[in-house]
Amino acid sequence: PLRLLQPKAVPKRLGTSQRKPREPQVPRSLIKEIFRHFVKMPVTRDTFKIVEKCSERYFKQLSDDLEAYTHHAGRKTVEAVDLEVLMRRQGLVTDKMPLNVLIERYLPLEYRKLLIPIAVSGNKVIPCK
Repeated sequence: PLRLLQPKAVPKRLGTSQRKPREPQVPRSLIKEIFRHFVKMPVTRDTFKIVEKCSERYFKQLSDDLEAYTHHAGRKTVEAVDLEVLMRRQGLVTDKMPLNVLIERYLPLEYRKLLIPIAVSGNKVIPCK
């Protein structure tokens, strides 16, 4: 007589769990350093936890908005124009406070040189586009 076919038992995985892949995060030390720089007074640990959550949500929303602007423009790459539009909508960039002024005010010289075009000898503009 024919025996019914039995499905083979699949061995269980030992020691491996089904974890979600983690999203990249801004380092806590960087958030602390920036926050301490601007607060200039003692801050409790609970406050830092709240600041970390807020900054995480802010950067998530920021990246979603930049993605939407880029998609709306029909491109696949986020450009500086998208960031300027976003900062204009947030009220950070205005006609009286252009993006270059914010860059000069808050970023160190090496980043300013990369972001703001300047004319040098030989009729060259750095950085090249």
